[in-house]
Amino acid sequence: MTPKVFIDGEAGTTGLQIAQRLGDRDDIELLHLDDGDRKDSARRAELLNAADVSVLCLPDDAAREAVAMIGGRARIIDASTAHRTAPGWTYGFPEYDPTRPAEIAMAGRVSNPGCYALGAVSMLHPLVVNELLPAGHPVTVNAVSGYSGGGRRLIAAFEDETAADATASEFYLYGLDLEHKHVSEIQEHGSLSRRPLLVPSVGRFAQGMIVSLPLQLWSLPGAPRAKDIHEALSEHYDGKDGEQGIHVASLDESAEEHAVARHLSGMPHVDAEALSGTDHMTIHVFGNEERQQAVICAVLDNLGKGAAGQAVQNLELMLGLSRDA
Repeated sequence: MTPKVFIDGEAGTTGLQIAQRLGDRDDIELLHLDDGDRKDSARRAELLNAADVSVLCLPDDAAREAVAMIGGRARIIDASTAHRTAPGWTYGFPEYDPTRPAEIAMAGRVSNPGCYALGAVSMLHPLVVNELLPAGHPVTVNAVSGYSGGGRRLIAAFEDETAADATASEFYLYGLDLEHKHVSEIQEHGSLSRRPLLVPSVGRFAQGMIVSLPLQLWSLPGAPRAKDIHEALSEHYDGKDGEQGIHVASLDESAEEHAVARHLSGMPHVDAEALSGTDHMTIHVFGNEERQQAVICAVLDNLGKGAAGQAVQNLELMLGLSRDA
């Protein structure tokens, strides 16, 4: 029997991206909520319980309400922030550890990671569990995302010059109250015992993201080298490459990309849009041995591996499906 999938919030940015990825597949039956029924709680509850898996692309409070409507065998992937650190929910990051794909496959409640958090956790967790980075280390994470991650209002601010809050800015920092909603998620799933400092920003490009972790290597136990950091990450993600997975670029590969960027622009850089339109992530390690410093960068699409692509990967695990089906 073809499994039924319902996207609650299909009209939103993430919901539309998920629907696009699933629309042409014949191994899934998509259930749709008519426009006139979006505020009909009874109809929503009917579809939530008729589906084998529902994907919630809703604000936090609406996601909690949707969960309360579900009973019996119905399973959920929640793309909101509401349940990412909640007891009883499986964190939907398949590459997190060797047992996670099987846990997701069996789970009834899966929380889809946040885009900033996924990039940060992908770097932090392997370093903490391999004891290269103490759990209590004062961690700072810098990040820049495409504006599509902010939803319709932010998209309009960058794309619609007639919008009331249209912006001419090319780049800006935000979250300066230091209470960004991804921080608790980064701390818990990044295996940190102390709250990290996240400095998020938005650039004038639609999709793409760089999450960077600067490290003073001399301050870490044993003063590891960039080579040691790279080895730990490479071993952790060994065999997890592919169109949905994580690729740790070799030191030579990163240096070559670094050199190409320098040749083209006159200054070295990593491109935030490098993986736009894809569902995977690349991690780069850059180091200066003389200065005992390193920067780790996770590059991904904020709506791909950082949202819709990750949700589809989790869905496929839960339903035992292949992306190539």
